[in-house]
Order: sequence, then C-alpha cells, then structure tokens
Amino acid sequence: MDQLTEAEVRDAFINCSKGDAKKITLPGPVDEVRWARLDFLGWRDPKAPERGYLVVPWRGRIVGIALRSSSKSGKSLMKSTMCSLCLTVHPSSGVSLFTARRAGALGREGNSVGTYMCTDLQCSRYVRGELVSEAFVSLGETIDRESKIERLQDQVEQFVSRVAGDLVGVED
Repeated sequence: MDQLTEAEVRDAFINCSKGDAKKITLPGPVDEVRWARLDFLGWRDPKAPERGYLVVPWRGRIVGIALRSSSKSGKSLMKSTMCSLCLTVHPSSGVSLFTARRAGALGREGNSVGTYMCTDLQCSRYVRGELVSEAFVSLGETIDRESKIERLQDQVEQFVSRVAGDLVGVED
C-alpha cells in the first residue's frame, strides 16, 4: 500500500460524513505506519472500542470504511473462530462481527453489511507471519504467503464492493 497523509486518510471515508471523518482517532502518526507491508490500514478506535476503521486501495482510489463491532459476551479459549478476510483462526475473542453502513443513499436508508474480521484488524500482519494467533488450532494451509496475500486482497475487495455498491467515482 502506498503511503498516505492524514488528510488523504480522512478524505477517503465513504460511509460517514466529512465531519465524522474529521473526528476519527487515527492510529498514531500516519507517517510512522509501515505502509509497504499493508494490504489495508486497519485499526480500532482507542477512545471508542466498538469502532474500527479500514483504509483500502480499491479500484484505483483509496477508500475508508467506518466499522462497528458487535459486543462480545465473553472470552473462550476452547472455542475458535475464523476471520472471513484472512482466514486466520483465533480464540473466540480474536474475531468480531464488524458492520459497516453502506455508502451513499443505501447507507442513509439504514442499510449495512457485515463480516467477521480479526478483532485487531491486523489481517495483513497475520498473512505475512508478523503476528501469530493464540488459537490452539490452525488450518495448516499449504499455500504460500503470496497466495495468502492475494486471497486477503480479494476478500477485502469483495467487502469494500459490498459497502460501496455503485459508488465508484461518486462522492457521498
């Protein structure tokens, strides 16, 4: 992923107002992000833990998506769950259901989409082996790292497309 400025990150959001985008707590100084090792920038808001954000290269532009996570009832080390984006298996507390308001008119009507993602939104780091899940079970996949990265990019593309709908090139 190419390096972005704070203004570029804030301007990228397609499913919240410009005013809401200005209020987003960014994941620290954006000039310190290791952009080249990311397929998307994902983070949780430390001031509002139920909120998360993705900033993704999508169809020739940068798109930001504001997310909400479901509330967890408890942690279980005996249960495992899988991220729908990177297919990393985690203890149940390591995956959350995230929903995103759809962009444009559909979002203003209250429509949203959701998927299960790594709770920390660090899928790029899991597929590269920089982070390791604490799950007792792993898939033991036989595909190489590049194939995992491509699969992650495809899954993210599909999720962003569901949020964006027909918004290509149109401002919210």
